[in-house]
Amino acid sequence: MMKRTVAIFLGSVLLGIGINGFIVPFHLLDGGMIGISLIVKYVWGYKVGLTLILLSIPIYLIAWKLERRYFINSIHGLLVSSLIIDLLTPLRGMFSVSIIESSVIGGLFIGTGIGWMLRHETSTGGTDLLALFVSRWLSINVGMVIFLIDAAVILAGLYVMGEGILFYSLVTILSVGFATMTMTLIRSIQFYKST
Repeated sequence: MMKRTVAIFLGSVLLGIGINGFIVPFHLLDGGMIGISLIVKYVWGYKVGLTLILLSIPIYLIAWKLERRYFINSIHGLLVSSLIIDLLTPLRGMFSVSIIESSVIGGLFIGTGIGWMLRHETSTGGTDLLALFVSRWLSINVGMVIFLIDAAVILAGLYVMGEGILFYSLVTILSVGFATMTMTLIRSIQFYKST
């Protein structure tokens, strides 16, 4: 329980830094529920964390019905990460980097945060939780599932945000996918070494 609590907190801080310090200042997009929450923030100005909670409710209802263990493990990740994302808004504009650097660094922060939580069988919920289900059902890497979902959200975001940010947002989701896959592969390697 203590390891999971630390993982949730650490993963949430990494998410908050990645989103507020690197993604939001350039109006970049991520995928999944975070990406949708960012679109809502850019268009209507709503808080990313609060929007993340509201958009995740339907997936949490599915999780409650299908696998309550994931619901219980992930609800804390959702609530803590959403709170920390909104608390770390003062980081916006704090780092002086280019848009391409922000795309990569922000993506790596977000992906590492997500991967860290997934390693401890928790997540921020939303499409991360959905991806966890799909990866178990289809026996494919959860990072790859997240990448595919994220790509779909980015393409949908083109309608709202325009083509100007497409390249940089794709760099972001590639970085998120890379970091998430790396974190989950490390867990798999550690599991096989211990058996």
